Amino acid sequence: MIAFEKLFEEKIKSVEGVDDPAHDLLHFRRVVATAKVLCEREGGRFEVVIPAAWLHDLVIIPKNDPLRAQASRLSGEAAVAFLREVGYPEEHFADIAHAVEAHSFSANIECRTLEARIVQDADRLDGLGAIGIARCFATAGLLKRSFYSANDPFCTERAPDDREFTIDHFYAKLFKTADTLKTASGRTEGLRRVTVMKQYLQDLSSEIQ
Repeated sequence: MIAFEKLFEEKIKSVEGVDDPAHDLLHFRRVVATAKVLCEREGGRFEVVIPAAWLHDLVIIPKNDPLRAQASRLSGEAAVAFLREVGYPEEHFADIAHAVEAHSFSANIECRTLEARIVQDADRLDGLGAIGIARCFATAGLLKRSFYSANDPFCTERAPDDREFTIDHFYAKLFKTADTLKTASGRTEGLRRVTVMKQYLQDLSSEIQ
């Protein structure tokens, strides 16, 4: 697997979002590292989880692109084509493709295997906690969104609008992400990361109000 992982990383280096810190090589490395931990704890198949985690965003489509919902399907197809090219065992292709396709929020595909749940959790955990905060603001910078609403920064009396305000994304999606985690290990880590984010909002509140 070590030799294959070197090939996977080299492939990601060729397609990573060089202008998008939220989806750079470091994102893939974090997702793989988290997936390995969850796989060990949950008893998953590393031969499915590791390639799926490395290749989960092989085809990157911007969040504001109308084709965004197709990204995971395209990534699954591209992953299988690449794995066939490098001689990875074909008996794992279907489960790897499914894990890649099911990881996405926008695709809304039900996870049919433990390995798909692990990869999905690993990717979603990277949107939470301290790194999730950093990624959220990085994406907001690319999309030129304001940090927060001057009148109601923490959505106390209004519905979140994360098309306009970055902090609103915490309430519109990120906090809800913890409720979607599929594995016991993922949910435990998700709760820890949500606590980090809520503390950040408390600290932010003391500085802007």
